[in-house]
Amino acid sequence: MKYIKQEVKNHIAYVTINRPESLNCFNYETLCELEETVQSIHISDEIKIVIFTGAGEKAFSAGADLKERKNLTESEVRRNVKAIRDVFNSIAYLPQPTIAAVNGFALGGGFELLLACDFAIAVEGAQMGLTETSWAIIPGAGGTQRLPRLIGENKAKELIFTARKITAEEAYELGILTKVVKKEELMDACESFAAEMLKNGPIALRQAKFAIQQGMNTDLQTGLAIEAKAYELTIPTQDRVEALKAFSEKRTPKFIGK
Repeated sequence: MKYIKQEVKNHIAYVTINRPESLNCFNYETLCELEETVQSIHISDEIKIVIFTGAGEKAFSAGADLKERKNLTESEVRRNVKAIRDVFNSIAYLPQPTIAAVNGFALGGGFELLLACDFAIAVEGAQMGLTETSWAIIPGAGGTQRLPRLIGENKAKELIFTARKITAEEAYELGILTKVVKKEELMDACESFAAEMLKNGPIALRQAKFAIQQGMNTDLQTGLAIEAKAYELTIPTQDRVEALKAFSEKRTPKFIGK
């Protein structure tokens, strides 16, 4: 692939938007490559955690490629917006836990990618925000829906209506980021966080994510029923038996994802 790079090491998939000269903006080809990559990750048994980042040192992603956008017809604009909305939904509903390694600017669609991930760790001073209203459009890849659910309706309206950029430190205080680290510590911090999850049962991780995501969109009783179904899938697994056996033998369990 030209614009999306993927590497898998120790059950972690590293997905990099590889357009540093364009601040890792999303043109249509990049979105298509990202969708293809995400779909391959979705069905992988080997991949347990996914880390998304941007190439270079300036940007995670500065959003839509406006140089491309200004030459598109209205139909092509709709095509691009649907593509970015669809791929971010695909990322949000990956069964594996996801981490955004935010190495610089995360603006517009770049910020929406961050919001589509389960967790985000950013470098100190990184600027981010949903700046679309300053371009006479609105966030179209989940920003108007995911941000209010994360930080509350009033604060989300403030950030979207003003198109204000905030720093990583402000985003952390709002609960958008999991952690803020020095630039040279970013990937180590993401990998360390991933390691905390990788030591746990992979089927349990997937089912916990499923139960939380599906339950958050329903009433409590429906959510509890979803949780019960997700729990059921963990009962017949070899990993559950291994956890109990390891406990009785006072050793670390060896999970195999079955």
